[in-house]
Amino acid sequence: MQTLREKLHESKEFLFGVELVSIRGSMGTANAVKARTFAGQLVENPRVDWISVTDNAGGNPQLAPQALGRPILYAGKEVVLHLTCKDLNRNGLESKAWLLNSEGFHNVLAMTGDHPASGNERMAKPVFDIDSVGLICMLSKMNAGFDERHEKTQFCIGAVTTNYKLLEGEVVPQYLKLRKKIECGAEFIINQVGFDARKMHELRLYMDDHGIGHIPLIGNVYVLNARAARFYHENRVPGVVVTPALLELCVKHGASPDKGREFFLEFAAKQAAIYRGLGYRGAYLGGLHDANAVRRIMELERQFAADDWKSFAKELRFSRPGEFFYYEEDRESRLADRTRVAQRPKRRTVSGSLLYRLSRRTHHFIFTPGSGRARWGARTVSRSSDPLQGPLVMRAVERVSKSLLYRCKDCGDCSLPDIAFLCPESQCAKNQRNGPCGGSREGSCEVEGIGPCIWLRAYERLKLDGMEDKLLTHAPVVQDQRLRGTSSWANNWLGRDHASKDSKK
Repeated sequence: MQTLREKLHESKEFLFGVELVSIRGSMGTANAVKARTFAGQLVENPRVDWISVTDNAGGNPQLAPQALGRPILYAGKEVVLHLTCKDLNRNGLESKAWLLNSEGFHNVLAMTGDHPASGNERMAKPVFDIDSVGLICMLSKMNAGFDERHEKTQFCIGAVTTNYKLLEGEVVPQYLKLRKKIECGAEFIINQVGFDARKMHELRLYMDDHGIGHIPLIGNVYVLNARAARFYHENRVPGVVVTPALLELCVKHGASPDKGREFFLEFAAKQAAIYRGLGYRGAYLGGLHDANAVRRIMELERQFAADDWKSFAKELRFSRPGEFFYYEEDRESRLADRTRVAQRPKRRTVSGSLLYRLSRRTHHFIFTPGSGRARWGARTVSRSSDPLQGPLVMRAVERVSKSLLYRCKDCGDCSLPDIAFLCPESQCAKNQRNGPCGGSREGSCEVEGIGPCIWLRAYERLKLDGMEDKLLTHAPVVQDQRLRGTSSWANNWLGRDHASKDSKK
């Protein structure tokens, strides 16, 4: 029997995966029995290539995914377990990864995860010690055996991306982060839920045009209904958009005698056909709890003529007014035109641009590796009574200035230069240091009260100097928690922080 990795790279078949959402409770509860029955029916379907099990989806506590995954794995079907960073630190994630590898779970979808939403005594404290990029790096190191003294794992590492965003400063950083994930070891990509064929095509073209087209790309197909459409339209799931036009269509068909069942299944089959026509490696079906519905979607998709997807693509156009597209539109197909990359004009004014430019020049003057100022700084702090803090006066200046200018949290492993001098600890709910998560809504953080996404703001600041495409060229950032409460200036000069990785490149 072929593994998922073999199917992705060696098979010529269009693949199908199905999402199994975990439940809250033990394996003996009624909901778990339903989930297990559904999974068992999927196992029996030869056209289902893998079953994917979620990890505390939506930030809600649920049964660990390997509990539902074991019966599937033992029945001989490929399993992809979601692994997210919201509930465990890096040690906990490594421990869980060793467990998964030991039990034969070799397919992992590495994600940052949704911000916690509910749980015992209301909301839990989020962890986000590392993000999806850091997790992919760790799993890749485990595959290599870390320092060659440890066992090598066999993880086939998947990642998620989304380009269903409204603003340029949301879309382009998502593409840059996609490239970073692949650079760090992601072996296949699944896109986020979305309902716009032009964006589907654009993602395929972007990967082809930027040297990552060889990575298998799976298209996300979420089977809607009227209730789910309302839920998404109300922005209750970070990163998933149902426009007013799509909501109206779903409500209309939801009022039919069968509650729109046949319409929604055909709608999903059309999405799968579009993905096949665009050159995706497969479709990932979600929003289902009925094996008969899975079979029906596959039957419908198989019945379509070879070129039917082109007309379906013209129908599936649920974008928002003013939405940014990386490529201009092809007038005939209404898809992306790879010969015409969209213009990205600079904004005349960007909030915080003066502080950004002053900060950038000051940092370059003082902290450029090998410069006289950097050597002076290293000598000064190394000769102080506490080299982790540096001279008392210098440390006081650092604390006060960074707190007032950047809302610094004194983490000791500073990412200000990586994010256009915006602090991820104080201005990002998930402490994202390697690019944006997928949860922003029209430029704002998914968590209420945080404000604009700092990666959007960083992108706009870098555009002032024509450096926006270098937003994520630095080495992957994994914060060293030993440095918390120490001087980030001293740590930079003495090569103790993550920036030393870039200086060694």
